[in-house]
Amino acid sequence: MKSNRPSKPERRPNRMGASATPRNERPRREAPPRLENVRPQGAVSSQMSWRDKFDAWSAHHSNSAIESLLRMLGTPLQSLMTWLVIAIAIALPAALFVVFSNVQQIGQSWQDSSQISVFLKKEASAGQAQDLRSRWAKRPDVVQATYVSPEQALEEFKLGSGLGELANHLDENPLPAVILVKPKIGGNAPDALTSLQQALVADPLVADVRLDMLWVKRLHQFITVAERFVVALAGLLALGVLLVIGNTIRMAIENRRDEIVVVKLVGATDAYVRRPFLYTGLWFGVGGGILAAILLALGFWWLSAPVTQLADLYQSSFRLQGLGFIESLQLILIAGFTGLIGAWIAVARHLYQIQPR
Repeated sequence: MKSNRPSKPERRPNRMGASATPRNERPRREAPPRLENVRPQGAVSSQMSWRDKFDAWSAHHSNSAIESLLRMLGTPLQSLMTWLVIAIAIALPAALFVVFSNVQQIGQSWQDSSQISVFLKKEASAGQAQDLRSRWAKRPDVVQATYVSPEQALEEFKLGSGLGELANHLDENPLPAVILVKPKIGGNAPDALTSLQQALVADPLVADVRLDMLWVKRLHQFITVAERFVVALAGLLALGVLLVIGNTIRMAIENRRDEIVVVKLVGATDAYVRRPFLYTGLWFGVGGGILAAILLALGFWWLSAPVTQLADLYQSSFRLQGLGFIESLQLILIAGFTGLIGAWIAVARHLYQIQPR
C-alpha cells in the first residue's frame, strides 16, 4: 500500500559531481567563534601629564628661537640694515645719557667745592666760635666746618692781596672771625642751601652769611632741563624702534601667510603661531643693542683723549666716562625688551586678520 507522505525531493548531482541543494532550503550560517580577552580596536584618548606639556612647550620655544635666528642670518644684509637702524636709534639717547652723567659729575664737583662763609660778630670769643663750629659740624646737611681766626684771616689777606706792608700799619685787625661751612648738597640743592643759610643766620653770634646762590640755581636748573630732554628724546627714539621692528615683523607675517594658514588649519593656536615672530623681534632688539653698545664704546674711546687733554689744561682731574659692562648689559636688555614689545604689538594687530577659510 502506498503512503500519502510526499516523497523527499531527490538530490540530483550537478555537473561537478556534487549533490545540488534544493532551492527552498537555505544554508545555515555558522556562529562566529567567541573571542576572549581581545583588545577593542579604535582611537583611545589619553591625557598628557604636566611634565610632557612642559617638555613640549620648552622644545617649541627653543626651536622657535633657533629657527628665527637662522632665518635672520639667512638674509644677512637685510638683517644688518635693520640692526643698524635700531642701533642708531638706541645709541643716540644712550650717548646723551652718558654725556648728561658726565655733566652731573662736573656739577657735583663744582657743588662740592662751594662753601658758605659765616662772619661772626666782634664780641664772639675764640671759645664760642669753636663751640659753634663743633655744633654745626654735627649737622646732617654739613660735611665740614672750619674756623678761621681774625689773625689767620689777616695773614691770608696779606699773602693774597699783596698789600702786606699797608696792613702792617693798621692799628687793629679789621677782619672778623669766619667759619667756613661746606654743605652736603642733595638732589634739591637750592632749597637745601637756602634752608641751611637761614639756620646759620639765626644764631646770635653770626653777623653775616655769604653764599652765591645764583650759580647754584642755574646749574641745578640746567641739569633738570637736560634730564627731561634726554628722557623725551629717549621716548621718541624708543617709539621709532617700535615702529621699525613692527614694520619688519609685519613684512615677515605677510611673507609667511600661506604657512600660517596651513598651520592654523591643522589646529595650531595663536600662541603657537605668535611665538617665532616674538623671538624675531627679540633678536632684532638684542642685535641692535649690541651694535649700539659697540658704537658708543668706539665713540667715547675716540673722544676720551682730547677731553683728557682739555681737562689737564684747566688743571682738572675730570675724565670722560663711557658705559661700563653693567650699563652695556642693561642697554642690550632694554633694547631686546623693546624689540619684544614691538613684535608683540605687530603680531597682535596683523595675526588675527589671517584666518583659514
